[in-house]
Amino acid sequence: MAHVNLLPWRAERRKLREREFYGQLGAAFVAGLGFVFLWALWMGARVDNQGDRNAILQGEIKQLDVKIDKIKELDKVRDHLLARKQIIEQLQADRSKMVHLFDELVKTIPNSVRLTALKQAGDTMSLDGVAQSNASVAEYMRNIEASPWMGHVDLRSTVNTHDASRMPYGFGLSVGLGKPKVDDSGALLPAGSSSAAAPAHAGSTTSLPPASAIAPGAKPGAAPAPAKPADAVTAAAKGGAKA
Repeated sequence: MAHVNLLPWRAERRKLREREFYGQLGAAFVAGLGFVFLWALWMGARVDNQGDRNAILQGEIKQLDVKIDKIKELDKVRDHLLARKQIIEQLQADRSKMVHLFDELVKTIPNSVRLTALKQAGDTMSLDGVAQSNASVAEYMRNIEASPWMGHVDLRSTVNTHDASRMPYGFGLSVGLGKPKVDDSGALLPAGSSSAAAPAHAGSTTSLPPASAIAPGAKPGAAPAPAKPADAVTAAAKGGAKA
């Protein structure tokens, strides 16, 4: 006799599949939760690691900032020391310059000129004095321009006081100072001249005319006036002595 199952097997099979489906769904949910939890742990570890690295970098940056501040302070100290060094070198260079300058003042001043005031400001010197005549002032200016330690000279003022002294003419000069230049032969050139023009004048010398041969009020470099006869010069000398 054949075995016949009269129970509702389709309903039981449907329930079995439903149980399997819900079981798989729960397992997938649990697996998803586990995956999210593990992912959260992994990301948290990475964040913590990056935070530690950032903290280390911040510490290094602070140390570098301190070093940069020290370097800036050292740069300021270096600049200050370099400025002091330049000042000392300038003073050492000008130390011998003043000696030569005073020596040139003695050499260039004529017997008919006397200085009353002297003032230096940087590379400019102001000279005030008295002279017997404008010709003496012109001679003094030519001597200054021929000096290797003094350059261009400007006449600021000249006044005739008309008094009875031996030197009635007051004057003021502005003199440019400079270091002497050397030509090819090693000779010193005037401070206002150039070494390129030195060979053309190396073999020539210019003699200054005496102060009595220059007309009063004449400018430096002007042509000398014709010499007076002997009796006229003698008469002028006597007149100056009486004055």
